[in-house]
Amino acid sequence: MTTASVDTDMSMISSDPIHGSATLLREGDSPLPDIVFEGGRTVGRFVDDGVPDDLLRSVYDTVRWGPTAMNSTPLRLLVVRSRESRERLATHMAEHNRERVLAAPVTLVVAADVDFHLHLPTLVPHAPTSGDRFADVPDLRERMARENAWLQTGYLVVGLRAAGLGVGPMTGLDAAGVDADLFAGTSWRTLSVLNVGWPDGEGTDRPRAPRLAWDDVARVV
Repeated sequence: MTTASVDTDMSMISSDPIHGSATLLREGDSPLPDIVFEGGRTVGRFVDDGVPDDLLRSVYDTVRWGPTAMNSTPLRLLVVRSRESRERLATHMAEHNRERVLAAPVTLVVAADVDFHLHLPTLVPHAPTSGDRFADVPDLRERMARENAWLQTGYLVVGLRAAGLGVGPMTGLDAAGVDADLFAGTSWRTLSVLNVGWPDGEGTDRPRAPRLAWDDVARVV
């Protein structure tokens, strides 16, 4: 998207804040919705070009601003690049996912930090003791960490797509095995794996699967 088109998009929203965003989504004036949603595919086939750490960092620096409960921000990421690390991770993947990990330009192990409360003095400066309430309730911490890290995972997938990258999320893995092998001695708990790279074409040979319509998923009371 050019600077001019961004300026046009933003002026439409600012001049009509209630309907401007919806108009952009409906009429297709902005390419972003198609890139991250309708045109975004689960990618399993990538070109050989690498994905630099600076780009991954830039994406995270953008999506980290998405909301989480109490600004807990429990998402943690392990960037898997080396052949040795890929092979270690692959041993914990479901059989049909192993080759995908070995072939992807870079793989992110997505985890939730169950000790997120230790960072709340930084994240919630207006209530620096807010983490104290979680110290003796590990079950609550883990549930809260997982729920909010999943929320952040959604932001991350959208952010990676917005940067032009393809993403192949996978949950077919032995999460406990990954924790014991790659996160031993830490408070990180594995949630999923994202293969990331530049798509080879659409990145998949499968036709676009349908989605449920508004009337199928929403009730008005």
